[in-house]
Amino acid sequence: MSAPVSSPASNGDDIAALKHGPDRCVLMGTKGGPAIRTGSPMPNSNLLVLDDTLIVVDCGLGVTRALTNARVALKDLKTIFITHLHSDHYLELGPLLHTAWTAGLKTQVDIWGPVGLEDYWQGFLQSMHADIALRIEDEGRPDLSALVKIHVLVAGQVPAFDNIEVRAMRVQHPPIVDCFALSFQTAKTHVVISADTAHFPPLVGFAQGADLLVHEAMLEKGLAPLLARVGNADDRLMRHWLQSHTLASDAAKIATEAGVAALALTHLLPADDPDFGENDWIEAVSPHFSGAFFVGTDGMEISLGGKIPAVSKG
Repeated sequence: MSAPVSSPASNGDDIAALKHGPDRCVLMGTKGGPAIRTGSPMPNSNLLVLDDTLIVVDCGLGVTRALTNARVALKDLKTIFITHLHSDHYLELGPLLHTAWTAGLKTQVDIWGPVGLEDYWQGFLQSMHADIALRIEDEGRPDLSALVKIHVLVAGQVPAFDNIEVRAMRVQHPPIVDCFALSFQTAKTHVVISADTAHFPPLVGFAQGADLLVHEAMLEKGLAPLLARVGNADDRLMRHWLQSHTLASDAAKIATEAGVAALALTHLLPADDPDFGENDWIEAVSPHFSGAFFVGTDGMEISLGGKIPAVSKG
């Protein structure tokens, strides 16, 4: 695994380089679950830069700051995907769009997500009605509601845009039914994001030959200590983890069977336990996968411009 290295401070030239540089994936939030604690990573969000097109996948808490840290001008947002309606994947969608609007957003943003996302968006607009109306009247801004178009995400092929082929596949994440893995493929790059899922063998075909598979993961030996820290009174949370998420070893097996060039683990459980670190994840993965492998950290940029994906820490 490549060692992360520091990136230079952001400026306008960096933003141009991000949009016109090599294809890449930025893991903006890598913690599983909605809770944050002092020093913990932030919940799930990702940025893809493919053929100079910016695509945000999931909008957990912290996504707005993470995008600016990744050198994205918020007014340039155009395409967002929400994999499913768990709060750690869409809690900050409304605030992100509102903040982008105050930063100069004037063009349409297309958002693909499960049935029910439109209800969230209308509820957010209603909750911020006074502020939005005031800024339209007082600052001359366009109507925010008219700039956002929600599309229902279903299994199959998403209408092509900017020469990127997008496919969605429903995965197994009970009790939620509409949870979708996503495949993004251009003439030169193929990236697959698993979303939240139990061990799901159909991902092998879905991710076949991808340059990068971004897969959620649990560290088996870290689950009992995590449950003790959370302090749940019964075993329902542990049952949810085991029925709805994937062990790191199983994610590695999926990657090997799919023949992907690189595997990045994200939505980590546990993500902020000082008793478990990178070596523990490597120990879980290395017997089952021999390709390029990255343990996700917030701000990690995985470049897809060469034969072997390379990583830098933003």
